[in-house]
Amino acid sequence: MIASLIGNRVTLREMKEMDWNDVHSYASLPTVCKYQPWGPNSEEDSREFVQQVIADSNEIPRSRYVFAVIVEGKLIGSGEINIQDFIDRKGEIGYIMHPAFWGLGYATEVARILIEFGFTQLNLHRISATCDPRNIGSVKVLEKAGMIREGTIRDDFLIHNGWRDSHLYGILEHEWLEKLSSR
Repeated sequence: MIASLIGNRVTLREMKEMDWNDVHSYASLPTVCKYQPWGPNSEEDSREFVQQVIADSNEIPRSRYVFAVIVEGKLIGSGEINIQDFIDRKGEIGYIMHPAFWGLGYATEVARILIEFGFTQLNLHRISATCDPRNIGSVKVLEKAGMIREGTIRDDFLIHNGWRDSHLYGILEHEWLEKLSSR
């Protein structure tokens, strides 16, 4: 179990079984999953997601860390970092927020916290993220979090209305350290 990760305005904590209802409040919305290969979630989908997250947190070695995003005591989204390769020290981040909290900088703060956690606690060398090129909000989040667009993966995911491309973003540990020291 990881202690909470605390930012300026958000706290990331491990998911609990009771979180499924709050997760469902955003994961069931078509606008939230517009660019995703999943959703909109049924109640059962949201319950299964939280149950899977809890099960994954008990794996040894652990490769998946999913956190509830808490703002002023309320769960407003989730943030995730996955270790893709233990030997080459590669990870990937993702995040999702309730639309009532879009555009307020919370997702950027979550991405920054996940990147810091990946480099300082998980000993990663490289962290990546992908997003649909049409998802301008997510593009801005990744760039504000210090990630660099490395290219576009064509026909990367099959989503509701066909194949979608993905912009690939990445940041290396030494780049993150340089950005940290220049603040």
